[in-house]
Amino acid sequence: MSATGTQYNGAGLLVTFEGPEGSGKSTLIAALADRLRAVGVQPVLAREPGGTPIGERIRAVLLDPASTAMTARTELLLMVASRAQLVSEVIRPALDAGRLVLCDRFADASVAYQGHGRGLGQDLVDRLNGVALEGLEPHLTLLCLLSPEQGLARIGGRSPDRLDAERLEFHQRVHAGYLALAAQQPQRFRVVDAASGPPQMLASAVEHLRSLEHRLLSGL
Repeated sequence: MSATGTQYNGAGLLVTFEGPEGSGKSTLIAALADRLRAVGVQPVLAREPGGTPIGERIRAVLLDPASTAMTARTELLLMVASRAQLVSEVIRPALDAGRLVLCDRFADASVAYQGHGRGLGQDLVDRLNGVALEGLEPHLTLLCLLSPEQGLARIGGRSPDRLDAERLEFHQRVHAGYLALAAQQPQRFRVVDAASGPPQMLASAVEHLRSLEHRLLSGL
Protein backbone atom coordinates (compact mmCIF):
# COMPACT_ATOMS: atom_id res chain seq x y z
CA MET A 1 0.00 0.00 0.00
CA SER A 2 1.24 3.45 -0.88
CA ALA A 3 2.01 5.86 1.91
CA THR A 4 0.59 9.32 2.26
CA GLY A 5 2.76 11.85 0.43
CA THR A 6 3.60 9.55 -2.48
CA GLN A 7 2.46 10.62 -5.95
CA TYR A 8 -0.05 8.40 -7.71
CA ASN A 9 0.27 9.50 -11.33
CA GLY A 10 -1.64 7.76 -14.07
CA ALA A 11 -4.16 6.04 -11.79
CA GLY A 12 -7.20 6.83 -9.73
CA LEU A 13 -7.30 7.63 -6.05
CA LEU A 14 -9.35 6.03 -3.27
CA VAL A 15 -10.01 8.10 -0.16
CA THR A 16 -12.12 6.53 2.57
CA PHE A 17 -13.88 8.20 5.48
CA GLU A 18 -14.36 6.42 8.78
CA GLY A 19 -15.79 7.33 12.13
CA PRO A 20 -18.38 6.43 14.73
CA GLU A 21 -22.05 7.33 14.62
CA GLY A 22 -22.63 11.09 14.66
CA SER A 23 -19.08 11.95 13.59
CA GLY A 24 -20.19 14.14 10.68
CA LYS A 25 -18.27 12.21 8.04
CA SER A 26 -21.19 12.14 5.59
CA THR A 27 -21.58 15.92 5.87
CA LEU A 28 -17.82 16.26 5.37
CA ILE A 29 -17.90 14.14 2.22
CA ALA A 30 -20.69 16.26 0.73
CA ALA A 31 -18.80 19.49 1.47
CA LEU A 32 -15.54 18.08 0.12
CA ALA A 33 -17.27 16.88 -3.05
CA ASP A 34 -18.62 20.40 -3.62
CA ARG A 35 -15.14 21.82 -3.09
CA LEU A 36 -13.68 19.39 -5.61
CA ARG A 37 -16.35 20.11 -8.22
CA ALA A 38 -15.58 23.81 -7.87
CA VAL A 39 -12.04 23.11 -9.09
CA GLY A 40 -13.14 20.84 -11.90
CA VAL A 41 -12.83 17.42 -10.25
CA GLN A 42 -15.90 15.17 -10.40
CA PRO A 43 -15.49 12.65 -7.57
CA VAL A 44 -17.16 9.27 -7.54
CA LEU A 45 -19.15 8.97 -4.31
CA ALA A 46 -19.69 5.60 -2.67
CA ARG A 47 -20.94 4.36 0.66
CA GLU A 48 -20.99 1.26 2.82
CA PRO A 49 -22.96 -0.75 3.34
CA GLY A 50 -24.65 -0.12 0.01
CA GLY A 51 -23.49 1.89 -2.96
CA THR A 52 -24.87 -0.56 -5.56
CA PRO A 53 -28.38 -1.93 -6.16
CA ILE A 54 -27.41 -5.22 -4.53
CA GLY A 55 -25.54 -3.45 -1.74
CA GLU A 56 -28.50 -1.22 -0.94
CA ARG A 57 -30.72 -4.27 -0.50
CA ILE A 58 -28.13 -5.74 1.86
CA ARG A 59 -27.97 -2.39 3.69
CA ALA A 60 -31.71 -2.43 4.28
CA VAL A 61 -31.48 -5.82 5.98
CA LEU A 62 -28.38 -4.91 7.99
CA LEU A 63 -29.75 -1.67 9.42
CA ASP A 64 -33.38 -2.70 9.87
CA PRO A 65 -34.21 -2.46 13.61
CA ALA A 66 -36.40 -5.52 13.07
CA SER A 67 -33.33 -7.66 12.26
CA THR A 68 -32.89 -8.50 15.92
CA ALA A 69 -32.07 -12.17 15.31
CA MET A 70 -29.02 -11.36 13.17
CA THR A 71 -25.83 -12.89 14.57
CA ALA A 72 -22.48 -11.12 14.62
CA ARG A 73 -21.07 -13.44 11.94
CA THR A 74 -24.09 -12.94 9.71
CA GLU A 75 -23.66 -9.19 10.09
CA LEU A 76 -19.99 -9.43 9.12
CA LEU A 77 -20.66 -11.66 6.11
CA LEU A 78 -23.37 -9.31 4.83
CA MET A 79 -21.06 -6.32 5.24
CA VAL A 80 -18.32 -8.08 3.32
CA ALA A 81 -20.76 -9.16 0.59
CA SER A 82 -21.88 -5.56 0.10
CA ARG A 83 -18.21 -4.49 0.02
CA ALA A 84 -17.26 -7.08 -2.59
CA GLN A 85 -20.05 -5.87 -4.87
CA LEU A 86 -19.08 -2.21 -4.38
CA VAL A 87 -15.44 -2.89 -5.19
CA SER A 88 -16.28 -4.86 -8.32
CA GLU A 89 -19.09 -2.65 -9.63
CA VAL A 90 -18.02 0.87 -8.63
CA ILE A 91 -14.60 1.34 -7.05
CA ARG A 92 -12.27 -0.67 -9.29
CA PRO A 93 -13.81 0.61 -12.55
CA ALA A 94 -13.54 4.19 -11.27
CA LEU A 95 -9.90 3.75 -10.25
CA ASP A 96 -9.08 2.09 -13.56
CA ALA A 97 -10.57 5.14 -15.29
CA GLY A 98 -8.34 7.47 -13.26
CA ARG A 99 -11.14 8.84 -11.07
CA LEU A 100 -11.14 10.06 -7.48
CA VAL A 101 -13.36 7.91 -5.25
CA LEU A 102 -14.67 9.21 -1.92
CA CYS A 103 -16.09 6.30 0.07
CA ASP A 104 -18.23 6.73 3.20
CA ARG A 105 -16.91 3.79 5.27
CA PHE A 106 -14.92 0.90 3.87
CA ALA A 107 -13.09 -2.20 5.09
CA ASP A 108 -11.86 -0.55 8.30
CA ALA A 109 -15.46 -0.17 9.44
CA SER A 110 -15.81 -3.95 9.71
CA VAL A 111 -12.66 -4.15 11.82
CA ALA A 112 -14.07 -1.49 14.16
CA TYR A 113 -17.71 -2.57 14.24
CA GLN A 114 -17.63 -6.34 13.81
CA GLY A 115 -14.06 -7.05 14.90
CA HIS A 116 -14.06 -4.86 18.01
CA GLY A 117 -17.69 -3.90 18.55
CA ARG A 118 -19.03 -7.44 18.11
CA GLY A 119 -15.91 -9.10 19.46
CA LEU A 120 -15.19 -11.23 16.38
CA GLY A 121 -11.54 -10.16 16.28
CA GLN A 122 -9.48 -8.45 13.62
CA ASP A 123 -7.99 -11.65 12.19
CA LEU A 124 -11.34 -13.01 11.03
CA VAL A 125 -12.39 -9.65 9.61
CA ASP A 126 -9.09 -9.24 7.78
CA ARG A 127 -9.43 -12.67 6.17
CA LEU A 128 -12.92 -11.96 4.89
CA ASN A 129 -11.99 -8.46 3.78
CA GLY A 130 -9.20 -10.03 1.75
CA VAL A 131 -11.79 -11.92 -0.29
CA ALA A 132 -13.80 -8.76 -0.96
CA LEU A 133 -10.90 -6.41 -1.67
CA GLU A 134 -8.52 -8.64 -3.66
CA GLY A 135 -5.55 -6.48 -2.68
CA LEU A 136 -7.27 -3.10 -2.97
CA GLU A 137 -6.39 -0.62 -0.21
CA PRO A 138 -7.25 3.06 0.24
CA HIS A 139 -4.57 5.63 -0.51
CA LEU A 140 -5.81 7.73 2.43
CA THR A 141 -8.29 7.21 5.25
CA LEU A 142 -9.71 10.20 7.08
CA LEU A 143 -10.88 9.14 10.53
CA CYS A 144 -13.47 11.54 11.94
CA LEU A 145 -13.26 11.11 15.69
CA LEU A 146 -15.24 12.28 18.67
CA SER A 147 -16.26 10.53 21.87
CA PRO A 148 -18.99 7.90 21.70
CA GLU A 149 -21.05 9.97 24.12
CA GLN A 150 -20.86 13.02 21.85
CA GLY A 151 -21.69 10.98 18.78
CA LEU A 152 -24.75 9.35 20.30
CA ALA A 153 -25.96 12.72 21.58
CA ARG A 154 -25.73 14.12 18.05
CA ILE A 155 -27.91 11.39 16.56
CA GLY A 156 -30.40 11.43 19.41
CA GLY A 157 -33.00 13.24 17.32
CA ARG A 158 -33.14 10.74 14.48
CA SER A 159 -34.80 7.35 14.26
CA PRO A 160 -32.04 4.90 15.18
CA ASP A 161 -31.06 2.09 12.85
CA ARG A 162 -30.00 -1.28 14.26
CA LEU A 163 -26.40 -0.17 14.90
CA ASP A 164 -27.30 3.28 16.23
CA ALA A 165 -29.49 1.60 18.83
CA GLU A 166 -26.67 -0.45 20.36
CA ARG A 167 -25.66 0.24 23.95
CA LEU A 168 -22.93 2.76 24.78
CA GLU A 169 -20.48 -0.05 25.56
CA PHE A 170 -20.69 -1.28 21.96
CA HIS A 171 -19.91 2.19 20.60
CA GLN A 172 -17.00 2.51 23.05
CA ARG A 173 -15.51 -0.70 21.67
CA VAL A 174 -15.97 0.60 18.11
CA HIS A 175 -14.19 3.82 19.08
CA ALA A 176 -11.32 1.83 20.58
CA GLY A 177 -11.14 -0.24 17.40
CA TYR A 178 -10.73 2.84 15.25
CA LEU A 179 -7.99 4.15 17.52
CA ALA A 180 -6.19 0.81 17.26
CA LEU A 181 -6.40 0.87 13.45
CA ALA A 182 -5.01 4.40 13.28
CA ALA A 183 -2.10 3.34 15.50
CA GLN A 184 -1.43 0.26 13.36
CA GLN A 185 -1.38 2.16 10.06
CA PRO A 186 -0.25 5.74 10.69
CA GLN A 187 0.96 6.06 7.09
CA ARG A 188 -2.63 5.77 5.82
CA PHE A 189 -4.79 7.20 8.59
CA ARG A 190 -5.25 10.89 9.31
CA VAL A 191 -7.47 11.95 12.20
CA VAL A 192 -10.01 14.74 11.72
CA ASP A 193 -11.38 16.33 14.91
CA ALA A 194 -15.11 15.71 14.52
CA ALA A 195 -15.89 17.93 17.49
CA SER A 196 -14.43 20.98 15.73
CA GLY A 197 -17.42 21.62 13.44
CA PRO A 198 -17.99 21.32 9.67
CA PRO A 199 -15.80 24.25 8.49
CA GLN A 200 -12.79 23.09 10.49
CA MET A 201 -13.32 19.48 9.45
CA LEU A 202 -13.39 20.50 5.79
CA ALA A 203 -10.20 22.55 6.15
CA SER A 204 -8.46 19.62 7.82
CA ALA A 205 -9.62 17.18 5.12
CA VAL A 206 -8.42 19.48 2.33
CA GLU A 207 -5.01 19.77 3.99
CA HIS A 208 -4.68 15.99 4.25
CA LEU A 209 -5.75 15.50 0.63
CA ARG A 210 -3.21 18.03 -0.58
CA SER A 211 -0.48 16.05 1.17
CA LEU A 212 -1.06 13.21 -1.31
CA GLU A 213 0.32 15.38 -4.13
CA HIS A 214 -1.89 13.55 -6.60
CA ARG A 215 -2.56 14.97 -10.06
CA LEU A 216 -6.32 14.89 -9.39
CA LEU A 217 -5.86 17.23 -6.44
CA SER A 218 -3.50 19.77 -8.00
CA GLY A 219 -6.15 22.50 -8.01
CA LEU A 220 -7.49 21.88 -4.53
